[in-house]
Amino acid sequence: MLTSLRKHCPEATVFVLCLDELASDILNSLQIEGCICIPLSLVESHAVLVAKSNRNIAEYCWTLSSCFTAWLMDSRPEVDLITYLDADLMFFSSPEPLLDEMKDASIGIMEHRFIPRLQHLESKGRFCVEWVSFRRDAQGMACLYRWRDQCLEWCYDRLEDGRMGDQKYLDAWPQDYPLTRVLTHLGGGVAPWNYSKYTFTKDSQGQLCVGDVPLIFYHFHQFQLLDDGSYYRISPYYAEEAPAPEIIYVPYEETMRNMVRRIQALRPDFTRGMKSHAQVYSRRWIQTYVPRSVKELLKKFIKY
Repeated sequence: MLTSLRKHCPEATVFVLCLDELASDILNSLQIEGCICIPLSLVESHAVLVAKSNRNIAEYCWTLSSCFTAWLMDSRPEVDLITYLDADLMFFSSPEPLLDEMKDASIGIMEHRFIPRLQHLESKGRFCVEWVSFRRDAQGMACLYRWRDQCLEWCYDRLEDGRMGDQKYLDAWPQDYPLTRVLTHLGGGVAPWNYSKYTFTKDSQGQLCVGDVPLIFYHFHQFQLLDDGSYYRISPYYAEEAPAPEIIYVPYEETMRNMVRRIQALRPDFTRGMKSHAQVYSRRWIQTYVPRSVKELLKKFIKY
């Protein structure tokens, strides 16, 4: 995400919340221009630490999305517009069309745009916390602070009382904050839950396009590095209609492979986040071929 954004938007300043010293050390060693590392300790106020004590690591990361964004706006008064980005994105062209679409809006968000088979997932959130923009004005800051407070109070991996993690809260924003812009540019927010309804091509300049517009970024949800140097692209759950598009995944895999080489040149023993090939593909086989009733029985005996 960092290197591709830097390539297509060299003027961007990116603030990275480093959840441990290893992440901070590696990013500082890589010296990615425009990247500013923020240690987690600066963001962990008393309220944040209370939240940390009662949720798992995924839920805590979701909590930090709003807390870190609000902390940055409080700490960097020179920032007029800030956009939260998920780490598992890759930019294929400039994000300028999305920023242009915001115009003078206070808040910018994107829909999941689920394919019909997955439309039921909208019950967990119409919008995706992959790109969320806030302007330093009355509505932008009111929305950001309210989102932070909501996530501090409740941010769990379950659908409960109209809430789900950090993302279900966004459903109310278009109604509660009239200056919210739902971004519609087709090049933003392409992801496993919607790629099968699009056509991907390259234009005469080699630019990757979705439909007839440049692909801005793709969200590599569930992409996994494996310990044998290979990759797990996507769950069969998302790939029923069509396999993961080679034209998108091959460049990402090449970029990841090169980045792992750069990191291992600095730290030869680096394997953080790499899962066992055998474990992942055993789980994939179970997900794909084993009936649901048998899966439920297996869960009682093995963790997969």
